Amino acid sequence: MLNKMTERPMQKPQDNKVKNQPTNIVSTAKQETKIEKKQENKIEKKDSLKDTSIQVNKIEEQVKKEIEAKVAEAQTQGSATPTKEEEKKKEKKELVKKDKAVVNGNDLGISKKHSMAICDLIRGRNPESMIHELELIIKYKKPLKMRGEIPHRKGKIMSGRYPINASKVFIKLLKSLSANSQVNGIENPVITRAVANDASRPFKRGGSMRFKRTNVYLETRERIIKSENKEKK
Repeated sequence: MLNKMTERPMQKPQDNKVKNQPTNIVSTAKQETKIEKKQENKIEKKDSLKDTSIQVNKIEEQVKKEIEAKVAEAQTQGSATPTKEEEKKKEKKELVKKDKAVVNGNDLGISKKHSMAICDLIRGRNPESMIHELELIIKYKKPLKMRGEIPHRKGKIMSGRYPINASKVFIKLLKSLSANSQVNGIENPVITRAVANDASRPFKRGGSMRFKRTNVYLETRERIIKSENKEKK
C-alpha cells in the first residue's frame, strides 16, 4: 500500500502552446492603438502650438501699430516744442546782480590771534591776490605781520609769523568767496569786511584745556573807481 501511495501518477506531456497565440495578437493590437493615440496627440499639440503662435503674432502686430501711432503723435506734438526750447537756449539768462557776496566760517579749528592778523592783511584787497600771498606764507617765503611779543623778521616787517593752518583755511574761504562774487555778478570784488570772533570752545579730555574755535565772516563788494575830477579836487 505504501508503494502505491508514494507512486505519483504520470504527468501527461503538455501540448504545444497553441492557446497562447491569440493573446499575442491582442497585445499587438493594443500596442498599435497606443501608437495611433500618441500620433494623434502629437498632431493636436502641433495644431495648438500653431494657433498660439498665430495669436502671438497678431498681438505683436497690434502692439507695434500702437507704438508707431504714439511715436507719430509725439513727433507731431514735438515739432512745435523744439523751437521754443531752442529759443530759450539762445536767450541767455541775465545774471541777477547783487551788492555783495558773503562767506561764513563757523567753528573753525584755528587760532583767533592768527585769524585776526590774516583779516587785517586781506581787508581792502582782491581775494584772488590774497590767495597767492597766503600760499607764500605757507611756503615760508613771506611772513605775516603781527603785533605783540613775536620774533622779528627781515625786511620792512618788524615782527611776524607763519600761521600755516590758519592760512590753509583762509585760502578755502577766499576761493568760495571769489566764486560767490562771480555768481552775484561782481566783476571787480574787494574784501570790505573781514572779522574773526570767538566760538564755543569745548574742553579737551580731562577738562584742563580747550580746543581752538573761531568764527570768520568775509564780505566782498564792487570796487568803486573814483573819477579823475574828484581826485583833482
